[in-house]
Amino acid sequence: MRAYQILPGDNIDGLRCVDATQRELANGEVRIRVHAVSLNYRDLMVASGNYLVNVDNPIIPCSDGAGEVLAVGHGVTRLQVGDRVAASFFPYWQDGRTSPTKIRHALGGDIDGMLAEEVVLHEDALVKIPPQLSYVDASTMPCAGVTAWNAMFESSNGVKPGDTVLLLGTGGVSVLGLQLAKAAGLRTIITSSSDEKLQRASELGAHHTINYRTTPEWQEEVLRATHGTGADVVLEVGGQGTVTRSVASCAMGGSVAIIGGVSGFGGEVNPATLLGSAKRMVGIFVGSRLMLEQVMRFTATSGIKPVVDRIFPFDQAQDAYRYMESGSHFGKVVIAVTA
Repeated sequence: MRAYQILPGDNIDGLRCVDATQRELANGEVRIRVHAVSLNYRDLMVASGNYLVNVDNPIIPCSDGAGEVLAVGHGVTRLQVGDRVAASFFPYWQDGRTSPTKIRHALGGDIDGMLAEEVVLHEDALVKIPPQLSYVDASTMPCAGVTAWNAMFESSNGVKPGDTVLLLGTGGVSVLGLQLAKAAGLRTIITSSSDEKLQRASELGAHHTINYRTTPEWQEEVLRATHGTGADVVLEVGGQGTVTRSVASCAMGGSVAIIGGVSGFGGEVNPATLLGSAKRMVGIFVGSRLMLEQVMRFTATSGIKPVVDRIFPFDQAQDAYRYMESGSHFGKVVIAVTA
């Protein structure tokens, strides 16, 4: 059985395909033949050693994968051989509010992830894939889909049809967020430095687009587009380079969902800008297995087809990482594990 391994900090060149030993199934575990894995910006952070956890030994990277159950261990009741499944980012967070116990491990971070021909996981870490979704579709959901879902529908101030969502950039979270928001009847504003990508976002249903290179004070354009009100929810992925403008773009009583730090973590937000307009900043650390079930069900019933920019074969995993690193993608980058 082939698997990729990387020691965090060894960068993309340290990603190696190895022959891995299959272990026996413990009580409650299932063996999965992985069909598709999608990449997230977090996978680049793990490779560079800039992620939130430290490990001393190489790990199998990537949190987001989908496949078929090959075998089940004793005590398995939720799944059977042949089921199509996707893995939850946090294998111990099934539902409810998060806690240190529930997020003590994350796939592809401090424990082995999904970039392998076969993986073994506890049944509680898995969700059945709706029949409308392919393995590739489902592989885009565990991190990007759940993060967008959590930011807009779980941790916001209760968005409703007609409310406005501001999405920064055109990576996996923002593009899936755009698709989910449109299906839920929300108005959408999206930013990018590429007019070509903004055109693609418009074709997906974005109501307003902003090129942040040609409009560096883009928060003013957000206010203009919303008649001075601002966005009810902001999906903030930029970090220290964008967070102040994201807060300025947010409506009174709205939420700024802190999702990532593409430009680094840091910066300052004056508490008075939150206090005087009852704005909220909320950290979004992906979400639970229940949220994964919800976003996949919504995606399936709404007829959403997750945007996949490019699919790489398993033998070209390093190339997939480098393409992700280039920032050229629009939507998700996927690795097809099985032909």
